Amino acid sequence: MTQLPVARERPVARVSPPLAAGQLAEWDAILDARSPAEFAEDHLPGAINCPALDDAERALVGTVYKQQGAFEAKRLGAPLVAANIARHIATQFAQKPRHWRPLVYCWRGGSRSGSLTHVLRQVGWDAAQLEGGYKAFRRQVAADLEAMPARFSFRVVCGATGSGKSRLLEALAGTAAQVLDLEALAAHRGSVLGELPGEPQPTQKAFETAIWSALSAFDPASPVFVESESKKVGNLRVPEALIARMREGDCLRLEAPPEVRSALLLEDYAHLVADPALLREKLSCLAPLHGSERIDRWNALAARGEWGALVSDLLAAHYDPAYHRSLFRNYRGVATAALVPVTDASRESFRALAEAIAAAPT
Repeated sequence: MTQLPVARERPVARVSPPLAAGQLAEWDAILDARSPAEFAEDHLPGAINCPALDDAERALVGTVYKQQGAFEAKRLGAPLVAANIARHIATQFAQKPRHWRPLVYCWRGGSRSGSLTHVLRQVGWDAAQLEGGYKAFRRQVAADLEAMPARFSFRVVCGATGSGKSRLLEALAGTAAQVLDLEALAAHRGSVLGELPGEPQPTQKAFETAIWSALSAFDPASPVFVESESKKVGNLRVPEALIARMREGDCLRLEAPPEVRSALLLEDYAHLVADPALLREKLSCLAPLHGSERIDRWNALAARGEWGALVSDLLAAHYDPAYHRSLFRNYRGVATAALVPVTDASRESFRALAEAIAAAPT
């Protein structure tokens, strides 16, 4: 009797946390086998979503598991997982060479990532599964963000609203300087008017992963430039250990004349100038602090297009007092901060400032 050949089993290779950011870069791809909703909440840096089950399928299998038990859930889920993995191989992975090395994970390093890793290895790719999955990575990020900030010295860019702090950080990032731009990572400018048009904020977990990824790439021997943020950027919280370490840092204080501040703010908030209804909605949030009479006056200035007067009044009545109270209370280095005059709103001027600051001895 002729015996059929039996395919040799290729055992699943596993990678154990903790992970360094540099380790992730060693893989050709990071494959997230979780559902799209799980992926959207947060994922490993650079990961690609290759769901073993989509959101509806995951919900269905979970319901069957709770109502009928593990066997029935697996019997339902197995063909769904098989079909999804087949589709990924036929589309996303169709052109991958034999030496392609992906790292695969799911929520806890269980059946979803195990199934995908197994099939990829049977094809011949050197795939590995992340032990503990995203859950283990998330624990690592939380632990690292408690310890990592202490390794760095921060140079804190201070200055009144409209003095160009974000513009300077952007320019510094174009030099050899290390920049942690929390507002860019949070997709928010940090004030009641600070929402970015058409760009929702990430989740808290995704924000923390982005901070972890940025800090992981920095050299502790060189300073990290950061803006003098409060504990929250929009709806997101800055990790406690990070904000505490930032508040111990040396400060640079930008000083800009009123006309430069106005020009910078009108450029940064052009979407509000173009959308009076949205501006009125945002200004209404300040009514508990300033009363309806002042809000009505600001709305009237906007309606007449008197933007310079509106900006001046907002700065004098709201932003400057609040910023100075917070700054001097929270950042101990501001009293002895080096002053940086900002005389021009142009990006060329900020590039020159950034190059001078980056080249100065620390």
